[in-house]
Amino acid sequence: MPATMNDTGNTVSRGVAPQNKTAYLFPLLVMTSLFFIWGFITALNDILIPHLKSAFSLSYVQAMLIQFAFFGAYFLVSIPAGAMIKRLGYQNGVSVGLLVAAAGCMLFYPAAEVRVYGLFLAGLFVLASGITILQVSANPYVAVLGSPETSSSRLNFSQAINSVGHTVAPLFGALLIMGAVHSGGESGEGMADPRAVQVPYLIIAGFLIVAAIVFKLLKLPAIEGEAEPANLARPGASIWAHKHLVLGAVAIFLYVGAEVAIGSVLINYIALPEVAGFSEQTAAQYLTFYWGGAMVGRFIGSAILQFVAPTRVLAFNAAACIALLVVVLTGSGHVAMWAALGVGLFNSIMFPTIFSLGIRKLGPMTSQGSGILCLAIVGGAVVPMAQGLVADLSGLTMSFLVPLVCYVFIGWYALKGANAGMLQSTMADSPNEATQPAG
Repeated sequence: MPATMNDTGNTVSRGVAPQNKTAYLFPLLVMTSLFFIWGFITALNDILIPHLKSAFSLSYVQAMLIQFAFFGAYFLVSIPAGAMIKRLGYQNGVSVGLLVAAAGCMLFYPAAEVRVYGLFLAGLFVLASGITILQVSANPYVAVLGSPETSSSRLNFSQAINSVGHTVAPLFGALLIMGAVHSGGESGEGMADPRAVQVPYLIIAGFLIVAAIVFKLLKLPAIEGEAEPANLARPGASIWAHKHLVLGAVAIFLYVGAEVAIGSVLINYIALPEVAGFSEQTAAQYLTFYWGGAMVGRFIGSAILQFVAPTRVLAFNAAACIALLVVVLTGSGHVAMWAALGVGLFNSIMFPTIFSLGIRKLGPMTSQGSGILCLAIVGGAVVPMAQGLVADLSGLTMSFLVPLVCYVFIGWYALKGANAGMLQSTMADSPNEATQPAG
């Protein structure tokens, strides 16, 4: 049977479509809901950062430890998660991931009661560890729940649902978290109350526990890994010899970092008097436009990539992000605000496009290259810290220089780096050959 790859680069057998095409409809709908959930939870970090920054009087660097703890889990847990799933199986992996994520959500309750920021970070690490396990388990199921010929369509649909989760999360957070302000007592007048996160995250924990039980009871097809044809690899060959892959990993690192960093500071940026001067609760609602733009851009970009070379689309989007960030750095008022929000639209196609360019022509090393690219997601932990440091030293507006530099490299990768060390690539000139992984 043909094979597909999951987020960690492991190959899995594709399932055979059942004669009854509706047999897997319910499992597919339930599985797709998981993409919504982890997109939703990830976007809530952008609400937590300004909220806990206010509640604990944190610097920007200290507040960015939220993203450091969250995305650091991806880097540390991905490989152990793959090993665990190899022993437990993919369906059990889904249930375990959901329960671990629920445990992380529940840690927020005691963290808010004792008012210890470090305990929040521990909860975030546990929560992200569960999501990492979930992603390593879930993507193969979407591929097998139906006809192999339509697996790519299901993966793209699920990724679009992930973007929907990113889009609606700020509205949820603005209503239930940002709206709670403690006017006195232990928190101090006008400071955010850390206890505002307790009920929202308990609700999420409850949903995750119910979903874990449902997945344990579902009848899903068994998925078994296929051995990589190692004998096809050239003796002594090293994955690190492929420059376009190594540079692609740097591009993934910087892209994820830039996207996360911008989302992390947008609420505080929009609230600046010289920008929009909104309350943080109102500013949180505008964050929906940033992630919503990414969702819309996925659909537009998917259509454009059918006709335009992926390197050209990536270069155009990087240039657009650079132009918008120049407006943010030099402008003010609502023009600067909408420029910052507009970056989300052009972020949309970057991850899958860089990913597909990075793994071109790796042959039997494709899964290993995929694993390296996925580990580069740790940029979401590092780049926000850099932007937070610049914000503390030079102001929040100047901190947008950090993602601007990231997009400059991504633009260079699209124009030059994607073909570094390679012979002329037919894929770079053919818009139809760029696959879109669900990651």
